[in-house]
Amino acid sequence: MKEEKASVLGVVGSPRRGGNTETLVDEVLRGAMEAGGHTEKAFLSEMNIKPCRACDACSRVGHCVIEDDMVALLEKMKGSHVWVLGTPVYWWGPTAQMKAFIDRWYGIDRAVFRGRGVVLVVPSGGGSSYARQTVEMLESIVPYLGMRRIATLQAPGTSGPGSVKQDRALMSRAWKTGRDAVKGK
Repeated sequence: MKEEKASVLGVVGSPRRGGNTETLVDEVLRGAMEAGGHTEKAFLSEMNIKPCRACDACSRVGHCVIEDDMVALLEKMKGSHVWVLGTPVYWWGPTAQMKAFIDRWYGIDRAVFRGRGVVLVVPSGGGSSYARQTVEMLESIVPYLGMRRIATLQAPGTSGPGSVKQDRALMSRAWKTGRDAVKGK
């Protein structure tokens, strides 16, 4: 019997193409691909994902009633063993794109999340303390929904596009995280 190839979905919450968030997500995906995994990447800023309306229809009908790009992204999420969630820090929190994406999880069956591996990628222009609330929020959501956190990759002090590449140790850790995520899927 042939073993199923691990699938890793990178979700980039930064509106900046080629920035530090995408660079780190790409490095995790590269490690996963080189370990034999199938990888895919989604850019939240290029998708039409509307915010949660708090209409609570999902509790009545069993799914979110908003018809937008979240429907297709949810199918990709369901088909992936590991999610790489990347967001820079904007005013001590995730980007608006990432927050809207996460808020929409309210209307998703919790079974979708259970056992899913998650890698968190959080670059910030400020120091580690600047990212504390964002990291705490994301790290709290993971066990709450029954997911398992594989790693949190923080990149404090990375304000210029691509400046994270200068941190060779972090780039190596990102690659190894992707590789190990596929091996341990």
